[in-house]
Amino acid sequence: MSIEVKNLFKYYGDQAAVKDVSFTVSKGEIVGFLGPNGAGKSTTMKILTGFISASSGEVKICGLPVDVDSLNTRQLIGYLPEHNPLYLDMYVKEYLEFVGKIYHIKNVKERVNEMIKAVGLDVEQNKKLSALSKGYRQRVGLAAAIIHDPEVLILDEPTSGLDPNQLVEIRELIKKIGKSKTVILSTHIMREVEAICDRVLIINKGQIVADNTASELQSDQSHQTVYAEFEGTVSKATLAKINHVRKVEKVMNGWLLETTDDVDLRKVIAQYAQQNNLLVLTLKTEGKTLEEVFKELTK
Repeated sequence: MSIEVKNLFKYYGDQAAVKDVSFTVSKGEIVGFLGPNGAGKSTTMKILTGFISASSGEVKICGLPVDVDSLNTRQLIGYLPEHNPLYLDMYVKEYLEFVGKIYHIKNVKERVNEMIKAVGLDVEQNKKLSALSKGYRQRVGLAAAIIHDPEVLILDEPTSGLDPNQLVEIRELIKKIGKSKTVILSTHIMREVEAICDRVLIINKGQIVADNTASELQSDQSHQTVYAEFEGTVSKATLAKINHVRKVEKVMNGWLLETTDDVDLRKVIAQYAQQNNLLVLTLKTEGKTLEEVFKELTK
């Protein structure tokens, strides 16, 4: 495992910011780390990177224990914090060479050129950091985070404040990096998680409340919702009388019908429509959005 966290606790005085957190992440996985503000997300990430120490528990990166004095594990980790700290008076190449020398990289100029190409900074490489857009500054931050070829990449809100075009570019770049690295990605953008991540961890009040793929989290077995459109006028009262239908809601040109029974509601509705000479225009199962799942687990 690239990341192993066992029974992690972090106390600030009498207050527990992280309570008995355990999870693992394998090489090549991109994991979305979600949670409301104050849930313990940033604290956990800082412990993983060795910036702060845990009160108790065990954290290993590629089999090595993490602590605040461990240079060995820091060599294995690339970290992009939410507020990307850059020296804006420096030029792109100058800054990346500076970071490379901190890691004692041999042939640092050659490595900087590799990073510039890898993250798409070619056209901006001769500019000062202060002259770059936020999207390109994020690319510089990513280049700095991976310049020492770490096994694990930890990204805290890497797409915050980017425009739609920049979002797509940075997401594709993270997906590309994630093919050979282990990535933990913190974000509040649920579509980003669905687009990038193989797995989702949700933390709330210091505890992990979900650990699964986004699709599995969205497939709630306790109830089933179907979206249906009919030709002509159909009343809510009529639809509510269909066997197994427990809830009916008007949406746009159709209806959302919900059941808590163990049946395929699509078949029930199709049979009802046939018996009552109704023409069905649309009939499909509606899953929960990841945002709805997140709200339910963290409310």
